[in-house]
Amino acid sequence: MAGQASVLEDQSLLSRFDRWLLSLEQALALLSGLAVFSLMVLAVVSVGGRNTANMPLPGYVDWIEQVMPLVAFMGISYVQRDGSHIRMDIVVGRLHGRALWFVEMLTVLLVLVLMVALVWGSWAHFQRSFDFSAPLWSRDSSIDIGIPIWPAKLLAPVAFSVLCVRLVLQVWGYGRAFVLGLANPVAVPLIQDTVAQAAAEAEQLEGQE
Repeated sequence: MAGQASVLEDQSLLSRFDRWLLSLEQALALLSGLAVFSLMVLAVVSVGGRNTANMPLPGYVDWIEQVMPLVAFMGISYVQRDGSHIRMDIVVGRLHGRALWFVEMLTVLLVLVLMVALVWGSWAHFQRSFDFSAPLWSRDSSIDIGIPIWPAKLLAPVAFSVLCVRLVLQVWGYGRAFVLGLANPVAVPLIQDTVAQAAAEAEQLEGQE
């Protein structure tokens, strides 16, 4: 499993693109966090209404289905930027220099191919649901209260597209590090060892005092 990662920045074009995309990723991650909070609010309203007035929230399950894509997909690019996704690095962790950057670039390329396929498939899934000529632009709806489903289906290709942009930047970063033989490239997650993690945590705690 990967340890804590850091992402270096400088004034290069790659790093400027990285920071611009990070602002978008942070906004999407915030949206995902608000979606989690909204699920809690929905649960309180539904359970409270049931217990106090025997009137649970109409379409409670339908609303959860609409919110879940926000929770599941909106933060994945932000996590990819920081290298926080779970991964096995038993072999990769022993590599250094150009060998490490080549393997990282290759694995990110494979993920990028998969994500492009998922963007194509999820967009096609959205198109089957969306119709300008239909009521509420929807060919299908939720079972209970008839909420259009296409907004939830649109979230997947949008989030996956942002992730694809992030992966392209990381391929660029790892490729640049491989060609130039960089020790600490920018715009890619650099996995910290145990000592570096402890030092970073200690510095963070000192800043809070």
